[in-house]
Amino acid sequence: MHTNHTADQQSIPAPPALDIRLLRPGDDATAFRTLNEEWIVRQFALEPKDVETLADPERTILRKGGYILLAHAGGEAVGCVALIPTGPGVFEISKMAVSPQLRGQGIGRRLLEHAIAHSRTLGAIALFLGTSTKLPAAVHLYESVGFRHVPPEQLPPNNYARTDVFMRMTL
Repeated sequence: MHTNHTADQQSIPAPPALDIRLLRPGDDATAFRTLNEEWIVRQFALEPKDVETLADPERTILRKGGYILLAHAGGEAVGCVALIPTGPGVFEISKMAVSPQLRGQGIGRRLLEHAIAHSRTLGAIALFLGTSTKLPAAVHLYESVGFRHVPPEQLPPNNYARTDVFMRMTL
């Protein structure tokens, strides 16, 4: 007897179709600010460095040779990540965020993989980041793509009180 088990299987939503684009000077950076403010305020508190960076990412990131990648789904910005240059061939992965209602669907992973690939096209030799043990899903994501834990003194100074995890990836 043949039975059809599809009715018993849980329906898992397909990940949204993403369009990942670079934010260019002069583009509207509101989504970058609001996506980041949401998770920072929910988990921690906005610090002076957050306020400075998010208020004018064109000045604090783009004009310094950095990049901001925005993921769009259905015409709406749903995620972001920044690459901030800190030295020849070295970028900090910073300000990564995904819309709360879309977390757990692989958007963060796709953004991070896109940022790593973009860094390689730029000739980068290393990436680093600081995060928090209060964000275990983020720590796991970074580990899963190849970031390794390092002592904080092996990285440029971090200006955030919330940071207690320090990671680096050699490209």
